[in-house]
Amino acid sequence: MKYQNGLKNFRKVKHPRIISLFCGCGGLDLGFYLEGYRTVWANDINEWAVKSYNNYFENAANHEDINVIDPYSDSTIPSADIVLGGFPCQDFSVIWKRPGLNGERGNLYKHFLRFVDAKKPLAFVAENVKGLLSANNRKAISQIISDFEKISPGYMIKVQLYKFAEYGVPQFRERVIIVGIRMDTGFYFEHPQPTHGPGKKYRYVTAGEALKDVKKVPYNNEQMKIMPRTRELLKLIHEGGNFTDIPKDNPLYVKGMISHVYRRIHRKEPAKTIIAAGGGGTWGYHYPEPRALTNRERARLQSFPDDFVFSGSFGEIRRQIGNAVPPQGTRSLARNLLRLFHKEYKPIDLKNINVKYKKLSIKKRLDIDKNGGFLL
Repeated sequence: MKYQNGLKNFRKVKHPRIISLFCGCGGLDLGFYLEGYRTVWANDINEWAVKSYNNYFENAANHEDINVIDPYSDSTIPSADIVLGGFPCQDFSVIWKRPGLNGERGNLYKHFLRFVDAKKPLAFVAENVKGLLSANNRKAISQIISDFEKISPGYMIKVQLYKFAEYGVPQFRERVIIVGIRMDTGFYFEHPQPTHGPGKKYRYVTAGEALKDVKKVPYNNEQMKIMPRTRELLKLIHEGGNFTDIPKDNPLYVKGMISHVYRRIHRKEPAKTIIAAGGGGTWGYHYPEPRALTNRERARLQSFPDDFVFSGSFGEIRRQIGNAVPPQGTRSLARNLLRLFHKEYKPIDLKNINVKYKKLSIKKRLDIDKNGGFLL
């Protein structure tokens, strides 16, 4: 599908074709796959994540450094209807130090730009951490949006902070989703409205519900060995609590820096954010059992199906799961975008709307999308 052939030649597609960048183990791809999309090309630099990806998907991901891939000249990269990707996020994270665009990994989004520019998809979806919205005094998100908007033939950018528990994920996890729509399609995209939680159609999916019968799953369910001292320490922490429950005069008291330290699940609530790495009590902990979560339990809390088998060491699998986009969290987004690929919409003049949209602050853009607003 070539842009220069004109929109009149664009056809309805039953299974929109995905190019997936920084695909990891495939969480974002899986959310779209379950709604009928199919990945035709994927890549990640992490060898073990690629093996996990290829355990599940029929179209194998590549294990290659994106710095040496040229989407303009590489004939092995097919055309696609949509480009997906979660460009590396550590430089924007609110947990770690945040150099933002000044960091070594903060500019990896430019590889995403190159692929969009080379392939001219009808849409793209980029994912990153919440900290992207405030990094560099909001200059990072403004620069990224501006760079995406400049790609020919022009893209309308819609940004939203997704609270994935509000979309059926049993975890209080937040991520920024950037959606770009080619303006010559005339498709006005709106981020899906939350469906779960207080006042919504459905109640939250709880950690207890997510972990029901999880011990029966034969894959990635090994228990981590922990010291007897840690077991006794965990017994002092109540359901849903963390290290702050331990009395300061207790010999087992630990000084934590972040709330994730010795965080235990609450069975009647979504879990707190599952993180990818770190020691010192950041593994995520079960309740009522005084132990760390297994990787399969982490995968359940991230909404991965039980037949999704991860490859690598215990710590490497933890990293893949913690870095992934929860598949359930993006399914409604994928459904909203299907109208574009199925041509089930009435085209409008996006260019005139976008002139007004670009004048708004990032906060105002977020508010419009969050409330289902339509800017005319």
